[in-house]
Amino acid sequence: MKHLIGAHVFVEGSVDSAITKAEEFGFTAIQIFTRNNNRWASKPLSEKEINSFKEKLANSKIKVVVSHDSYLINLCAVDKEILEKSRIAFKDELDRCEQLGIQYLNFHPGSHGGAGENEGIKLIAESLNLLHQQTKNYKVKSMLEATAGQGNALGYKFEQLAKIIELVEEKERMCVCIDTAHIFAAGYNIKDSKDYKKVMSEFDRIIGLDLLKCIHMNDSKKPLGSRVDRHDHIGKGEIGLEGFTNIMNDKKLIDVALILETPKSKDQHEDLENVKTLLSLVK
Repeated sequence: MKHLIGAHVFVEGSVDSAITKAEEFGFTAIQIFTRNNNRWASKPLSEKEINSFKEKLANSKIKVVVSHDSYLINLCAVDKEILEKSRIAFKDELDRCEQLGIQYLNFHPGSHGGAGENEGIKLIAESLNLLHQQTKNYKVKSMLEATAGQGNALGYKFEQLAKIIELVEEKERMCVCIDTAHIFAAGYNIKDSKDYKKVMSEFDRIIGLDLLKCIHMNDSKKPLGSRVDRHDHIGKGEIGLEGFTNIMNDKKLIDVALILETPKSKDQHEDLENVKTLLSLVK
């Protein structure tokens, strides 16, 4: 089996620097930030930067690029000012992905801030409908990420993700990302092989495997059902090599991008080690 595999790659200066690095690492799938992930505002991408990114990508072995949105964005914020800022920033994220030819914009659904699950889900869908209307004919898909369910975070149950998609008008613009550390912390046991099959069967029934386009490959520092989001290196956490063996040998996932978000230093040597570990699990 030939996997689409890689990691979140640091951008240094221009966004095209990530493509250069990913090629050196031998990645076939990557995730990047197209703007500062801890600021509301960002300078526009230059034409030179856009052209260089697209040219390098076209000449690379990279098949899938995912952009992760800013950590500040909350599409169901109770605070009206934060909600408006979030929508403006998310529109900018969609614009950047479209300019660069990036297929997917990955985002955490949001935190309902005490308003409740139903209200939060409604507001996320309302935000997405508004943003999709503002970006008609864009090819980039909005990728909902499953969460661990810390605090008031939504998206820790497959049903919640399905409900958001149900309320989105342009369903063809939606897809999903599973984060292994998140769903494990949310109570989905992917470690045991029998339970893993049940979890994936449940995902397929509730959401549909055709909508699963990315898996964030992260071990979990915290135990099953802890609802705490803490990433660890492959095989070093609570999921262990058993859980990742299940994923690496699941033929149904061969076209799904496997992207590491494990702790890393500037040279990203840990990513290379983790990719090697994952590929060693293929039977």
